[in-house]
Amino acid sequence: MRGNAFRGRQGLILVGLAGLALGWLGPVAQEKDPWAPLQFLVGQWEGVGSGEPGEGGSGASSFAFDLDRQVLVRTNRAEYPAKPGEKAGIVHKDLLIIYRQASDGKFRAIYFDNEGHVINYDVSFPSGQPSVVFESEASGKGPRFRLVYGIAPAGVLSVEFFIAPPGGEFKSYVKGLLKKKP
Repeated sequence: MRGNAFRGRQGLILVGLAGLALGWLGPVAQEKDPWAPLQFLVGQWEGVGSGEPGEGGSGASSFAFDLDRQVLVRTNRAEYPAKPGEKAGIVHKDLLIIYRQASDGKFRAIYFDNEGHVINYDVSFPSGQPSVVFESEASGKGPRFRLVYGIAPAGVLSVEFFIAPPGGEFKSYVKGLLKKKP
């Protein structure tokens, strides 16, 4: 019985010494939030486009974390006015899910819309102001896509969508500005 009590005290002493040693090493480095480069997107955004060709009409987007911060989900709705000679405009809805690849920690995204499109994106972060680029992988058969978000003057969010034909260069397809809702 006495031996067990002695071993118990030894264990407590070792735990105490380990704690002191860690204290001498300084504070334990906090793991950096991997989502920090995308934090500028989080919130509710309202479109401020004019509806002119190549520019978004009215609409709204929201970016919110889900699944205990394992994904960042964007929901989007854009309404484009009818073109001359058309009776009705277009309502476009889509969903973008941004996630970290388990194998390498890099961000990827997958996009779905009400027109049946599905796009897989690689995600990159240009240097400078908060911005993010979503770019589809090149394939010889179909077009490539690029979606770019960045903070513009006055704190509005700029968004631009580009399309490149197979083997061709990216050209702007639609762009717009979003204002954060309070």
